[in-house]
Amino acid sequence: MALHTLKPALAAAALVAAIGFAGLWAGDSGTLRTGILDTAKKHIGDRYNYGGMGAKGFDCSGFVQFVYRENGITLPRSTVDQYEGGRKIDLDEARPGDLVFFKIYKRRISHVGIFIDKSRFIHAPSWGKRVGIADMNLAYWQRSFVGAVTYIER
Repeated sequence: MALHTLKPALAAAALVAAIGFAGLWAGDSGTLRTGILDTAKKHIGDRYNYGGMGAKGFDCSGFVQFVYRENGITLPRSTVDQYEGGRKIDLDEARPGDLVFFKIYKRRISHVGIFIDKSRFIHAPSWGKRVGIADMNLAYWQRSFVGAVTYIER
């Protein structure tokens, strides 16, 4: 059946299934990126909550998953899966809304944030802290940085 003969909601679902949701944004990635940052910034000050993905607080991967979902992109739940599922990019290629990853505990990827600009990202840090903006120029973040990924068409 042709898309034009389906009801609008079914046509939209068929289109999403055919090209993938992120593909709908390919021509307007700037608007999507702005939406991601605006959504993330609305949650500055929300408390950290291990396993949290909403009203009662966030952990780092839950925060990223929530922000992306609010902007129409479905991400995996875990930090490792978010890293593995995205397209790897160099940090100097990162654009606002891309994801940055860190090895905080031992040798495994254990932290994620949303890239803002050259040296800043927004994240849900750890117990007793709140969602906020961090400086990637700090030695702590430079030392633990693993890589960046994007889920957004260029």
